[in-house]
Amino acid sequence: MSETNRVKRVNYTTSGVATIVLVGLFAAITYVGIQFFRIPLPAAVGAPFIHFGNSLVVLSVLFLGFYKGAIAGSIGLGIFDILNGYAAEAPIIIIDVFVIAFIVTEVFKLLKFNDDKILNITLVAVAAGLTKIVLSFVEGTLKLTFAGSNLNSAVTSSILSLPATAINSISTVIIVSLLYVPVKKALEIFLSASES
Repeated sequence: MSETNRVKRVNYTTSGVATIVLVGLFAAITYVGIQFFRIPLPAAVGAPFIHFGNSLVVLSVLFLGFYKGAIAGSIGLGIFDILNGYAAEAPIIIIDVFVIAFIVTEVFKLLKFNDDKILNITLVAVAAGLTKIVLSFVEGTLKLTFAGSNLNSAVTSSILSLPATAINSISTVIIVSLLYVPVKKALEIFLSASES
């Protein structure tokens, strides 16, 4: 591939201060996105709810890269879990964030970091949503199996608990697709201001 056809990824964290500010900002927005915008749903496993946390984790990774985005998402979701009685779930959620961050990064890399087409961003969000569904199913099955359920019951209950995750995954695709361009423009303004 020639140099003119190669799409380069924009580095939004060119300085140490910008990195700290953006990781903190994305962590705070992720926390707010789950703390104040959630709708509880009934389920056979756990206490799922519809929220915007996953969408904001995907945006964090798209703009900050794998490590910084995963750290921002882990901080935001981890603080929510600790402050809302889900502290036992926090380590699992952090693992989820890093797995999703890895998938988002790899899919975005396959698309050559080309964010000029909104379809590419939508594909990344779809991959993140599907990953979250698989992770939720595996986690639910393992939790129930370790709690003493037989495998068939655990699998059935986990499947019955997936509608909330599926709704969150659909909302992730929609929200990431809608917010990517405005957030990108805001970060470009931030980046140009921090360089001057």
